[in-house]
Parts: sequence; structure tokens; C-alpha cells
Amino acid sequence: MDVMQRIKQQIEKHPVLLFMKGTPDFPQCGFSARTTQVLKACGVEFGHVNVLADTEIRASLPKYSNWPTFPQLFVKGELVGGCDITVEMFESGELGKLFEEKGIQHT
Repeated sequence: MDVMQRIKQQIEKHPVLLFMKGTPDFPQCGFSARTTQVLKACGVEFGHVNVLADTEIRASLPKYSNWPTFPQLFVKGELVGGCDITVEMFESGELGKLFEEKGIQHT
């Protein structure tokens, strides 16, 4: 399976998926840490892919998503954005509304 297929498969497998540097318990950059904190504060279950552990995904995801940086948050197959967008949406209440619209359990 080529890398673009693997990316697509991961996105389809998880209703909420974060491509990040590190893991939710051990993020390897501040932006990934902040995005993880926001998702945890929302009480949403999410999958993650550590792009530092998979150089093919790290190199190819920006082409797949047309988004140059990490982390990248996908909700129901759609790119939401990176850290700044996720934090702004959380602070404005838009992120919770997005989860509700997409039928994703959150607190």
C-alpha cells in the first residue's frame, strides 16, 4: 500500500484524527501539545499518528492535505487545520459545534 493510501485509510478509520509530532501522552512540540490539550478539554476520543515515527507520512501528508505544517486535525475525513485554528475554534465554541454537527461525542 502506498503512503497516500495509508494516510487516507487512517483518516477514514478515525472520526477524529490528529497527525502530530509525538503522542498525546508525550508530544514532541508545543503546537502538538496544545492541540492535544484542546482535544482532551473537549472530552473527545481521537486517534493520532506520530509523524516523527513515520517519515513517509511526514513527507507526504502536506501534499495530501494541502497543509504545510503539523499538527493537522481531521474530523470525519475533513481537514480542520493546525494548532492555531483548532485553539481559536475551541475558544470561540466552534470546535464543540463542529463535533456536534458531525455526531461526535464530546463533553
